[in-house]
Amino acid sequence: MVPSFPRTDLFCSFAASGYPSLSLPILSVAHTPLGSNPLRTLTITLRTMASNHLNGDSHIHHLPKKPKLSSTSLITPSEIQSEFSHHDPSVARINNGSFGCCPTSVIKDQQVLQLEFLRQPDHFYFNCLKEGILKSRTVIKQLINARHVDEVSIVDNATTAAAIVLQRTAWAFAEGRFDKGDVAIMLHYAYGAVKKSIEAYVTRAGGCVIEVQMPFPVNSNDEIIHEFRKALERGKENGRKIRLAVIDHITSMPCVVIPVKELVKICREEGVDQVFVDAAHAIGCTDVDMQDIGADFYTSNLHKWLFCPPSIAFLYSRGSPKCLDLHHPVVSHEYGSGLAVESAWIGTRDYSAQLVVPKALDFVNRFEGGIEGIKKRNHDNAVEMGQMLAKAWGTNLGCPPEMCASMIMVGLPASLAISNDSDTLKLRTHLRENFGVEVPIYYRAPKDGEVGVITGYARISYQVYNTFEDYTKFRDAVNKLVCDGFTCNLLSN
Repeated sequence: MVPSFPRTDLFCSFAASGYPSLSLPILSVAHTPLGSNPLRTLTITLRTMASNHLNGDSHIHHLPKKPKLSSTSLITPSEIQSEFSHHDPSVARINNGSFGCCPTSVIKDQQVLQLEFLRQPDHFYFNCLKEGILKSRTVIKQLINARHVDEVSIVDNATTAAAIVLQRTAWAFAEGRFDKGDVAIMLHYAYGAVKKSIEAYVTRAGGCVIEVQMPFPVNSNDEIIHEFRKALERGKENGRKIRLAVIDHITSMPCVVIPVKELVKICREEGVDQVFVDAAHAIGCTDVDMQDIGADFYTSNLHKWLFCPPSIAFLYSRGSPKCLDLHHPVVSHEYGSGLAVESAWIGTRDYSAQLVVPKALDFVNRFEGGIEGIKKRNHDNAVEMGQMLAKAWGTNLGCPPEMCASMIMVGLPASLAISNDSDTLKLRTHLRENFGVEVPIYYRAPKDGEVGVITGYARISYQVYNTFEDYTKFRDAVNKLVCDGFTCNLLSN
């Protein structure tokens, strides 16, 4: 049922009043059930303050960013279960990393926005959309410690952000600012779509791409740093210039937290023109601080680990002349107005996912410690579950606990005989369809001379909705396969 005083009407009224700072807190709480919500007093107070301001009471200068919750206000296990009751209960969903999750309260807020747009699109477009996206950008700016909101643009996903940065690199080759054969560096375990984007934009434009050969399993950051330095040395051979380094913050498959701060520092020392950090998994999963990391460009999805609906990501572009001339690949009426404005309107589409960031942050702040508390508990649980599975199967983790965040790689029994990438997909499907377990699997080719080694690793995620039973279900499924003498070559193509 659409509320009689919809939150977007509140939002638009406050924006029109010239006092947009009132909209964010009221967006956050105006439609929570007042009968059982301890924020009722705050909600009523905010409405009163808003009314006073609209009637000329101009002594109000600011509102608190968020209420301080007492221990009795923290989200309960039953409320968490209710927030994710739309998940398929028959599936152990230990793959938050691929598509993320969105709680019911945020979905409802999104649906209100969708209906508001459909009810009167012109009003929504002219009076609500731009201001709403600015609110979300402001929240993101605070979360990532950017210096200015103009450094933050909202796009659909990290792949779109990569295209924006790499498109700029292609133009530099085409316009003669970069020489043919100049170099872009990327990790060997870069995300597949980003690799394709580098091929499409950099290689095709005349650039040379050098991959950092990453070890796996990996034992320390020093191994990664050593290989990164070797790649930089290769890149500078014959007087070539390294124009761009593309560095993952958390690699996707296999999953490892990369020491981005150290690698960015090395890039500065070695004269790399610009650094783009592909951090698709980072925000809500590990520490994200633009001033600390120091990259020129940084992107992360909010629909993976920050509870937003698909699809929304941010692209941070450091406020310097070298980071200008970025444009959205979809050219619309706002072309030339700056990337943040261009990205806020790329034609008629559903922008609701980009407007609910404040609501997603409200959900996060219902947990003890907010986002920091969630990150720590998810990390600790991911490590504990990974260690439990490795012990049950007699295998090992893909990296030390300090090199994972809310995901970790766990070796599968060698007897499963995973021998190629096709086997990983077939086994993943088999686990989903026959055991109700959803988990990605990675093939690690044996090195020369290796016999009987682990060739398959599962990437398990831990998010707030997961339970111990999700992982024991996975453990028992694999144990049954081993007990039955199963091998991947028994699965049909």
